[in-house]
Amino acid sequence: MKPIDRGELLGIAEYEAIREHFRARVVAEKKLRRVSVGPAVTVIFESRDTVLMQIQEMIRTERITRPAGIEHELETYNELVPGDKELSCTMMIDVIDKVERDAFLRDVRGIQQHVALVIDGERIGARCPTKDDSGDERAVAVLYLKFSIPDRAAQALRAANAHATLPVELAIDHPNYAARVRLPRSTVAELAQDLDA
Repeated sequence: MKPIDRGELLGIAEYEAIREHFRARVVAEKKLRRVSVGPAVTVIFESRDTVLMQIQEMIRTERITRPAGIEHELETYNELVPGDKELSCTMMIDVIDKVERDAFLRDVRGIQQHVALVIDGERIGARCPTKDDSGDERAVAVLYLKFSIPDRAAQALRAANAHATLPVELAIDHPNYAARVRLPRSTVAELAQDLDA
């Protein structure tokens, strides 16, 4: 999947004109890409459209018009666009109470090293292209993760899209937080499409 190019971005006024329709379409896409992994973690698998919307929304919200500011947003968010033979996601800690969240984040320090996609039995560990919290006292509440998908796993993912019996799961095996979820067929279809983009 190619990164978002500067020429694809709309100015604030142009974006306002299409925002309602564009957001509705991407929000519907994000629903297919969102999965809960246990009671405290939500993952959204990213695509070019989800990243493009994030950039456009940041430009709109922050009223960014200077070229350097726009380039910064592009550079920052293009990290989320899956590369060739990759899948990408945003992982969020969903603990609402501040005291409980702070305690949870301390307990799950390094959680990104314990996240994996499991495609037809093959475990593919996540990598964190942004800040690593392993030297910190606590995890961060939002992490960006990527999965490099080997050819055999990519074929299995495409097959799982065609045959619902092949399992595709997202697993977290941190000593202080273990959870596993089988991805819905609609999510598997989105991920198979990402690999072919």
